[in-house]
Amino acid sequence: MNPVTILGIESSCDDTSASIVRNGLMLSNVVAGQEVHSLYGGVVPELASRAHQQNIIPVVEAAIKKAGIDKSEISAVAFTRGPGLLGSLLVGTSFAKGFAQALGIPIIDVNHLQAHVLAHFISQGNENETMPEFPFLCLLVSGGNSQIIVVHSHFDMEIIGQTIDDAAGEAFDKCAKVMGLPYPGGPHIDRLAKQGNADAFKFNKPQIPEYNYSFSGLKTSFLYLLRDKEKENADFVKENLNDLCASIQKTVVEILMSKLRKAANDLNIKNVAVAGGVSANSALRQAFHDYAIRYEWNVFIPPVSFTTDNAAMIAITGYFKYLKSDFCAIDEVPYARVSQKL
Repeated sequence: MNPVTILGIESSCDDTSASIVRNGLMLSNVVAGQEVHSLYGGVVPELASRAHQQNIIPVVEAAIKKAGIDKSEISAVAFTRGPGLLGSLLVGTSFAKGFAQALGIPIIDVNHLQAHVLAHFISQGNENETMPEFPFLCLLVSGGNSQIIVVHSHFDMEIIGQTIDDAAGEAFDKCAKVMGLPYPGGPHIDRLAKQGNADAFKFNKPQIPEYNYSFSGLKTSFLYLLRDKEKENADFVKENLNDLCASIQKTVVEILMSKLRKAANDLNIKNVAVAGGVSANSALRQAFHDYAIRYEWNVFIPPVSFTTDNAAMIAITGYFKYLKSDFCAIDEVPYARVSQKL
């Protein structure tokens, strides 16, 4: 049997990425970011789609070259169909269709959120690699999503809890922006929090039913604290920046882990994973290690390179879909939002 070689394309937001995965083993993963958005305090969709158009050909070429293969060896092209920014998705979708048609190979559409979860199954050929056994719980946290998912199989995922307003990543970014930190704010809060006192300030924790999340109230209580303190001292944020970052980070992590623990207890699931951009946060990663010891969880934390948007997760998802001959029609179009069911 010939090896199954998948070219993955990711262009859902502001990172253009291409990856080659062969029989589940990642051969390359190339990512081109877009620095321009830091000037605007957030991703500008029109600028993002233009940058994707500039980046996609050299990024794909680099991924194929780094993998040490010829394009004729590619079995199929997997691409992010959604959710994401429509303009950005259109660039990746159009390239995938054209590339596949030129080679006479199938295309495979990938749900971006499902791919974040399946990033846990990317192999880099290391001896000590461990992958979660089904079923497992996955906390998917990013700039746009905060979800608790029961993963029954590669393609049977059930969302049992999600944010009813802001996502955890949004909360970090919005609080960072108020404090004058650059975009994206999450990594800056993480860095500064290491020098701060996480118990310096207390913020409201929402009481939301079941396994759902809410971060808008936390954000509001943070804004009110800054407003009141700056009336007394105009330099309050500057003088307390590290403590503010540490305190807001601790609160977000506690909110996330509290609901995750409740779900793990209720469902009696000991295999627990984390995925998405916010899973790069050092405090959240440490919390997973702590909970593993305290509650005897088997935890799965992806390498930082697989937490943010990347094409390796698209390619591995495409690989599993290829094995099922689950291909995509050429006339399928991208989508900006996703339904409750993954």
